[in-house]
Amino acid sequence: MSAHSDKSALKLQDALNRRIFLKQATAGAGLAALTSLMGRIALGDDKPGDSSKFGGMKGLPHFAPKAKRIIYLHQSGAPSQFELFDYKPKLDQLRGQDLPDSIRNGQRLTTMSSGQKKFPIANSIFKFKQHGKSCAWISELLPHISEVADDLCFIKSLNTEAINHDPAITFFQTGAQLAGRPSFGSWVSYGLGSENKDLPAFVVLTSKGTGRPDDQPLYDRLWGSGFIPSKYQGVKFRNGGDPVLYLSNPDGVSPAMRRETLDELSALNTQHLNTVGDPEIATRIAQYEMAFRMQTSVPDLTDTSKEPANIIDMYGPNVKKPGTYASNCLLARRLCERGVRFIQLYHMGWDQHFTLPKAIRGQCSDTDQPTAALIKDLKQRGLLEDTLIFWGGEFGRTVYSQGAMTEDNYGRDHHPRCFTIFLAGGGVKAGTTFGETDDYSYNIVKDPVHVHDLNATILHLMGIDHTRLTFRHQGRDFRLTDIHGEVVKQVLA
Repeated sequence: MSAHSDKSALKLQDALNRRIFLKQATAGAGLAALTSLMGRIALGDDKPGDSSKFGGMKGLPHFAPKAKRIIYLHQSGAPSQFELFDYKPKLDQLRGQDLPDSIRNGQRLTTMSSGQKKFPIANSIFKFKQHGKSCAWISELLPHISEVADDLCFIKSLNTEAINHDPAITFFQTGAQLAGRPSFGSWVSYGLGSENKDLPAFVVLTSKGTGRPDDQPLYDRLWGSGFIPSKYQGVKFRNGGDPVLYLSNPDGVSPAMRRETLDELSALNTQHLNTVGDPEIATRIAQYEMAFRMQTSVPDLTDTSKEPANIIDMYGPNVKKPGTYASNCLLARRLCERGVRFIQLYHMGWDQHFTLPKAIRGQCSDTDQPTAALIKDLKQRGLLEDTLIFWGGEFGRTVYSQGAMTEDNYGRDHHPRCFTIFLAGGGVKAGTTFGETDDYSYNIVKDPVHVHDLNATILHLMGIDHTRLTFRHQGRDFRLTDIHGEVVKQVLA
C-alpha cells in the first residue's frame, strides 16, 4: 500500500471515529433533510407558501399561525423610551432634582455612572402628542410613525437582566447572555423551513446610524446557528457592491459548466456524507445549491429600478443608497414578498450616553420614515396581516443624566428594568398599549413582560409552541426561551 493510501485511510478512520461517535444522532436528521431538499429540487416541487416543501420540522407549525414571516427591526444600542414613546410629563417639574433613593432602591448601576455623586433627573426636551384613534403618545421626533399609530402594539413594560450591550443583545437574539446558542432566526428557520427554494430562509441586513457612527459593533454570531446545523444560520447581505459575493460566474464559465461542476461536487460530498455521517457535509451541499440558485434570485431581488416613484418617495431620500436603513427596509419588503421567513435588520447608533438630543435626532431621521413606509407598504399589499414587525432595542435608558446636564443637552445610561418596543401586523392587537411604568420610567407598575415572554409570544404568532421547539445538545433539550417564558395573550388579536 502506498504512503498516500495509508494517509487517506487514517484520515477516513479518524473522521469515522470522531464524527460517528459525536454526531450520529444529528447526522440522520441532517441526511434526511438533505435528501428531502435535493429530492424536491429534482422534482421541481417549488410551490411557495408551504413550509413543508423546503425543510422545517415535521409537525410544525404546531397550530395555525397568525404570521408567516417576521421582519425584525433591531435598533442596536438601546433607544431611549423617554424621547420616543414613554411620555412622562411629571418629570418636567422634577428636572435637575436627584433621583429619590426610594425609586432607585439600590438597583444595579453600570460602571459608567456608578461613580456619580448625584443622579439628576433629565426630562425629555421633546414634545409629545396623542395620535390616532388609539391616542398613543408618540414623540415629535417620529412624525411618520405617528401616522401608523393605530397599526402598532406598544409594550412599555419590557425588561431584561442584562445591563451591558453585548450580553443584552446576545440575550435578545439567542435567549442567553453568553454566546453560543442559536439565534432567533435560526430557530425559526430550523422549525419552519423556507417558503422559497431560491433564497435563504433567514436574511440579515445591517446599517450604521448617523446618531453615533462609532456605536457598539455587531457580531456575526448574533445571527449564527449555535449548536444546530449551520445551514440554519442567517445569510448577511453586504452593504456595498454585490450583496452576496461571487454571484457572477468567472469569465469563460457558463451556467451549464457551473451546474456540471456542482453536480460533480455534490456526488463526491454525498459519498463522503454517507461514509462519515457528518451533518455539516449536508449543509455544504445545500449551501452550494442555494448559492447556485441565488445567482438568479438575488440580482432580481435587489433591482429596485421598477419600483414605482411613489413607493421610492414613501421610503425617503436615502432609499437609493445601498446599506442605509431606508434601503434595507425596502429590501425587507421585497424579501417578504418572496417568502423569506425571517428578515432581520440591525440599525446601529442608539447608544447615547452623551449629547443624546442631537444623536437621537439623527437616529430618528434615519429610521422614522422608512419604518412607517414599510408598514404602509406591507399593508397596502395585503402582507401586513401575516407579517409580524418588531421594532426595539436590547434595553432602555435611565431617567437620570449620565454626566453633565444643561438646558438642551444630556445623556442617559443603560436601564434594563423597563423599556418600550412595538409590534405590528401578524396577529397582534393593533392600536393598543400594554404595560405601565412609574412616573420616572424606572420601575414597572403593571403587566411586566420579560424578554423570554416576548420571544414566546412571537413564536406563538408563528404557530409555534415555544416549549416544543427544541434541539438536543450535550444531553439536554435546548430551546430559545430556555426554561422560561409565557405567551402574552393580552397583545394577541
